[in-house]
Amino acid sequence: MEHDKREDAVARFGDMVWRLALARMASVPDAEDVFQEVFLRYFRHENDFESDEHRRAWLIRCTINRTKSALTAPWRRRVLPLEIAADLGVREENREVYAAVLALPPKYRTVVHLHYYEGFSVAEIAAHLGCAEGTVKAQLHRARAKLKEALRDVEL
Repeated sequence: MEHDKREDAVARFGDMVWRLALARMASVPDAEDVFQEVFLRYFRHENDFESDEHRRAWLIRCTINRTKSALTAPWRRRVLPLEIAADLGVREENREVYAAVLALPPKYRTVVHLHYYEGFSVAEIAAHLGCAEGTVKAQLHRARAKLKEALRDVEL
């Protein structure tokens, strides 16, 4: 792939990969590592894609797989540095909500991110995650309940 095409791919899909990696990892340094790994893998498979939708689906799946690997790595500390997230351009009025989303378990963070931040439907999320639509609906329902509980004293 030419240098310009690689830059175009990162420009077009980079924000999506970055946001999903950050939502799942809840850590800027870890999200940066995942971002880099995903695009290195993407560049190795650059000619294997049929369409932009195929590229997008592959990047989402690859990002989810990379974050799963990173989250289950034995060297990973179990501390989530939420204070780093405040400096990422999240508007002041949304910081408490963002912190609450990052405090969710990874499976709930993923479905919330894909649904509310990336705009995917339940069916699309189920296809990307390789699970049933009912599972996604249940995870969204549970995530909303956890967020409601976590944010009940927050004035929005």
